[in-house]
Amino acid sequence: MDIGTEQIDWDTLLEVQDLKVSFKTDEGIILAVNGISFSVQRGQTLGIVGESGSGKSVSTKAIMQLLPRTAVVDKNSSITWHRENGETVEITQLKKGGREMRRIRGGEIGMIFQEPMSSFSPVHTIGNQIIEAVLAHRQVSKQEAREIAIDMLDKVGISNPSVRVDQYSFELSGGMRQRAMIAVTLSMNPSLLIADEPTTSLDVTIQAQILELMNQLREEFNMAVIFITHNLGVIAQVADEVAVMYLGQILERGTAKEIINQPQHPYTQSLLKAIPRLDHLGKRLTAIGGDIPSPLERPGGCPFHTRCEQAISGVCDTQIPTLTPISNTHTVHCFLYE
Repeated sequence: MDIGTEQIDWDTLLEVQDLKVSFKTDEGIILAVNGISFSVQRGQTLGIVGESGSGKSVSTKAIMQLLPRTAVVDKNSSITWHRENGETVEITQLKKGGREMRRIRGGEIGMIFQEPMSSFSPVHTIGNQIIEAVLAHRQVSKQEAREIAIDMLDKVGISNPSVRVDQYSFELSGGMRQRAMIAVTLSMNPSLLIADEPTTSLDVTIQAQILELMNQLREEFNMAVIFITHNLGVIAQVADEVAVMYLGQILERGTAKEIINQPQHPYTQSLLKAIPRLDHLGKRLTAIGGDIPSPLERPGGCPFHTRCEQAISGVCDTQIPTLTPISNTHTVHCFLYE
């Protein structure tokens, strides 16, 4: 375990360098995440966007050490956690079930999963599950933990929290379950919140409420957030910075304004064209041609060249594009800009 007090950027909370994650399967080795790097700043929201199978969830589960036993994190990968007291912890060197990792997982980094129904125990009340989490990470009595649970349910907008605290997850609607999941996570007062597609299973009205709630809570608790989604329209509402992932790689990264208004990579441009728009109600949606390749059959060169309408024959299919800066805050991996 690497804990030190060397000189760091005090605004940086999490640094991920050259993260590679592969899985051992009966068909062979699957490279799910292929050397991605990013950082998260205190109080900021990083949006990670991409289609299903891009490696978004695998990347964040590697941070939390929640990957299955078949997963292998490359020995040269680095995930560095910076505490407010100046300590730095190299997460890849921690034991998965060790004391230090348990302190980080939940207590310092919280995670909201895509489907809250599968995250809650159906045989314990919502309150009991929040209380258990609070007692595991905070030095309070059981009565104080219950009061924290009720207060947090109230903060996330659940009506009659003193009653709801004794209900079971199946007694709540989908929107309420997602709010309760947020309450569980925030009750431990984390510095970083990872939200893995938290609005996917909700209708549009409830989605908007959850997104507004998360923005309010981020400001109130001064948290950093990693928000995972496949929808760039959602990203525009919540993120300060955006990383666009495809087949385990980050193809473009920049501020939300740059990515939405000045997308450079053909993949980012395609994702934006696929979003329904009010001023194009009479037109068909523009789908991205083809399918994301299987990780077992990764294409050579740029991973997107098999679906790219702007691909350069003999270049994009044979060579790997390097990182090209568009501005001080905007970078892209694409031969069109080299």
